[in-house]
Amino acid sequence: MTSRTVTRRPVTRARITALMSRLAGDESHTAAATSTLDVLHVLYGRILRVTPTSIDDPDRDRFYLSKGHGPMAYYAVLAAHGFFPEEHLDTFGAFESVLGLHPDHLLVPGVEISSGSLGHGLPLAVGAAHALRIRDSSARVIVLVGDAELDEGSCAEAIEYAAAAKLENLTLVVVDNISSSYTVHGRIEQRLRANGWRADRVDGRDQRLLEEALARRVPGTPNAVVAQVEKKSAQVENKSEAA
Repeated sequence: MTSRTVTRRPVTRARITALMSRLAGDESHTAAATSTLDVLHVLYGRILRVTPTSIDDPDRDRFYLSKGHGPMAYYAVLAAHGFFPEEHLDTFGAFESVLGLHPDHLLVPGVEISSGSLGHGLPLAVGAAHALRIRDSSARVIVLVGDAELDEGSCAEAIEYAAAAKLENLTLVVVDNISSSYTVHGRIEQRLRANGWRADRVDGRDQRLLEEALARRVPGTPNAVVAQVEKKSAQVENKSEAA
């Protein structure tokens, strides 16, 4: 890739929500999925330099969903942008479906890492960002974690190392739905700043603010965006009841 600009298909939030309604089942983790919806919509619509035709380009941007136990919105966004046929959404969680309850990078086009076991995504993103910098690549690595995930020791080590290594091509997105030990507003970004990160809290449903925060690259410093959301702020139609 020689440019930071890619041609994108117009995709609306309503379209993604409609696609999410095609994924059903007791293990769909709807609340976890909907909390990531706006972040993913902005990333794939306005930020990430990756398309279905560039998923093997060594200089593509990488997105890592560390919060892999709620992939409904992730699958819907990927399908909406043409990474795989929308019809695959109807097979979510079924026997031999490529769309498992946790995303598998060997099966789903556009998925960069297999995830679901919390605490792995950020360390992997740190390693990828460091490798890309060694190659003098312009690619970015953006990783999305849940607030409670930051309690993992692997995340603590990755946070410290990323700042020490000055990985400015790394962006951490923390979806804060007030479900962890970080119940005091501002504590997550305070921790990140204390470790040498640029960190800002934004409304996780305000797409303009999300775009501004996610587009930011700070010279010599990794960037963090704490996206605050309400757990049940989006409603997804139950496909079994709708039938």
